[in-house]
Amino acid sequence: MKIVIAGLGIIGGSIAKALKKYTDHTIIGINRSRTPIDKALACGAIDSAGSSEDLKTADVLILGTYPDAAVSFVRENAPYINKNCIVTDTSGIKSGICPQLSAIAEEYGFTFVGFHPMAGKEKNGFDVSEADLFLGASAIIIPGSAPQSAVDILASLIRKIGFGKVVFTTPEEHDRMIAFTSQLPHVLACAYVFSPQCPKHDGFSAGSYRDVSRVANINAELWSELFIENKEPLVAEIQTLIDNLTEIQSGIKKGDRTELASILHRAKLIKEALGE
Repeated sequence: MKIVIAGLGIIGGSIAKALKKYTDHTIIGINRSRTPIDKALACGAIDSAGSSEDLKTADVLILGTYPDAAVSFVRENAPYINKNCIVTDTSGIKSGICPQLSAIAEEYGFTFVGFHPMAGKEKNGFDVSEADLFLGASAIIIPGSAPQSAVDILASLIRKIGFGKVVFTTPEEHDRMIAFTSQLPHVLACAYVFSPQCPKHDGFSAGSYRDVSRVANINAELWSELFIENKEPLVAEIQTLIDNLTEIQSGIKKGDRTELASILHRAKLIKEALGE
């Protein structure tokens, strides 16, 4: 297939590298700035730099951009997109963009299938992309109104580049779960490092500090967009976290070791029940 990737950051770049490593497809790169294109060409992650003209013959278009930019790119380039093309995004939120992209696809006759790769790093950009970023990772597919044949093609493609599990869901369920599994940990990490003790941690910290603070090395522009786009589910999860923190805080304040141990044991039972 001829696959066009628009946006060669860590995700788009890693998909390009993985496709070149694990498949025989032709990969065309499009990026707002030239530097990632040159780097992708130099390392063989893409076969050539592309333009809107390449969309006329593309079999798959993968959007490796921020959510709003993905919608803008498709809206601006919809007249060029091959009617047999499968368009997919890689955004971390779905309720805000899947309906828009589906509507554009219906208007212009191509197919849209939502996709969210559950992989990444604290750093961003093509320089930190890698072909094996997705090995064993989960992939979430939002079929929407797309034909099953298109969904199957996308699922097969992403399995070939290393994804170990493919989950199918709706935009609403995706955003509810991602608020908990992805966005809330980033909120927690940022709140955690705001402590005045954080700059003094050297020599006093080990794995617990690293685990909790790791994702505070955040792409503020991207995550602020994701947080606001997913406002209601995320605010609800933050409130649940506040309530749970308040319960633990209250147990500590009371000095009742039995009550506090009971609260902490509940958490242990939840993790054990999940087999983690």
